[in-house]
Amino acid sequence: MILSRPFCVVVAVTCMLLLAGCASVYTPNHVASVTANQQLLLQPELASGYKEREGWTHRRFAVAAANPLATDAGYQILRAGGSAVDAVIAVQMVLTLVEPQSSGIGGGAFLLHHDGKQTVAYDGRETAPMAVTENLFLGADGKPMPFIDGLVGGRAVGTPGTVRMLELAHAKHGRLPWSKLFEQAIALAESGFPVSYRLHTLLKADQYLKKDPVAAAYFYTPQGEAWPVGHVLKNLELAAVLKAIAKDKSNALHAGDVAQAIVDKVQKHPTNPGKLTLSDLAAYQPKTRSAFCTDYTAVTQTTYVICGMPPPSSGALAVAQILGITPAMTRQNSLEKGLPTAAWLHQYTEASRLTFADRGLYLADPDFVEAPGGDWKSLVNPQYLARRALAIGEQSMKRAMPGDPAPVKTSHAPMPDQIEYGTSHISIVDAQGNAVAMTTTIEAAFGSRLMVKGFLLNNELTDFSFAPKGANGKPIANRVEPGKRPRSSMSPTLVFDKASGNLVSSVGSPGGALIIHYTAKALYGMLNWGMSPQEAINLPNFASINGPTLLEKERFPAATLDALRAKDHEIRELDMTSGLQAIKWQRGQLQGGADPRREGVVMGE
Repeated sequence: MILSRPFCVVVAVTCMLLLAGCASVYTPNHVASVTANQQLLLQPELASGYKEREGWTHRRFAVAAANPLATDAGYQILRAGGSAVDAVIAVQMVLTLVEPQSSGIGGGAFLLHHDGKQTVAYDGRETAPMAVTENLFLGADGKPMPFIDGLVGGRAVGTPGTVRMLELAHAKHGRLPWSKLFEQAIALAESGFPVSYRLHTLLKADQYLKKDPVAAAYFYTPQGEAWPVGHVLKNLELAAVLKAIAKDKSNALHAGDVAQAIVDKVQKHPTNPGKLTLSDLAAYQPKTRSAFCTDYTAVTQTTYVICGMPPPSSGALAVAQILGITPAMTRQNSLEKGLPTAAWLHQYTEASRLTFADRGLYLADPDFVEAPGGDWKSLVNPQYLARRALAIGEQSMKRAMPGDPAPVKTSHAPMPDQIEYGTSHISIVDAQGNAVAMTTTIEAAFGSRLMVKGFLLNNELTDFSFAPKGANGKPIANRVEPGKRPRSSMSPTLVFDKASGNLVSSVGSPGGALIIHYTAKALYGMLNWGMSPQEAINLPNFASINGPTLLEKERFPAATLDALRAKDHEIRELDMTSGLQAIKWQRGQLQGGADPRREGVVMGE
């Protein structure tokens, strides 16, 4: 492959950016001995600084992704006349190489696509092996094992779905040949790419990756140190796998030598083997689902249609609940000096508690669990949300209980609090107006810490409840079952103007359970406060997952914290490492934004 001049320029600029690092540095210690409550507050990926961005503006097309080299891969495909789906495939293959901590061909993804007429949801979520039981994460004492014990090794590896899902989407929406979409990733894997500051930071902090001999040999020096920033890292094994997929599509991953290597790695782990088999890989099928769309009327009285992934993702439903309960307010009465006020944060976080209470009881794979009243829309019915909003008072409720959206009571128990990990997000609008929002994952940073033929395997089964039953003996909806897809927080989102049907925005983020809040923040800022994507992304992060009120560290004034504490909020300040990417049509232009907390950029024409 002959690299184009724009690609070479991007590589050069990328090297300078990634070598420079960030203005602020944060390197916390990850220790396995922290309490479960503290673990819930650990972010899926460590912070690696905050680098200001001003946003981007383009007229014909745009691609936003989590790494400059990956963004450029999508850009080159769009310049060559490719579709949004073509571009997202090229981006994902490069992310597998340059952002291995977050996503890759060893994981799963949710893709939302709009072709100017309809919005379709493609489900590439991993599935549980057919040999598992609901007791997968119970120890010898019959109690849920420590989270990290389930995560590292083969036990939590689910059947990957990303490549087979992308193949399905390409068959319907691709414009360029499948094989062409892999050229840039293959070239980078063979020639090498510079280790970024962010990748170096995460490698340096991780305790478990180097326990896998294959991963240790690739990511670390012979002395066991993380490769330094700027070190050129080649991955010839991944290049060979990508060439095979480019030729034989998903069968190159789900059958043959690569599949056998995956199964051997999982089943033969010395201390924590898993159940994945060749038949699981061969049988995996992505799903085409109806997008989960709800109306939302902003403070301007403009009504939007917000579309996202239906279950097994909880993202679109939870975002719709939070926005539906939180009053739509203008900048003037909800922002002070550009920051959300304590009064508005109280309303938002109380709405979040109500939402996450419902999520913990009801949300799971729809092929295994029935929606309340037979319809997931029951949870976002305006009358139901109005009833839920009545529970919000002057003081924080601290912890909410689930509601009753339908007359028939559920037979399930609420899922206990459990850690959720991270992902990567890609937003693209092509020259024909087709739009993609795709959130992609291998679950924890570096997944199961198992490396096979140049890529990492997911630990997605840890998104299931470790406990199969509640204290009342009732089953938990999101328990492990053979062939089941674990509940997710991924929230790829497309927004439309209801009156015209025109696309307004593509947005999403990584961040475990906080994905829901990062996405809701960006949507609220763009739709109610009239912000550009970059302005909305730059806002400090805030959340509640039905516990403490979480605020991004050192981003809110002391007066705001004091006012919230006066309302009985338990405040936790922490690094909230979102990775938002967003594109928005505004006055005939495509405005793009990328999160200053990570290393993504937007490119286009």
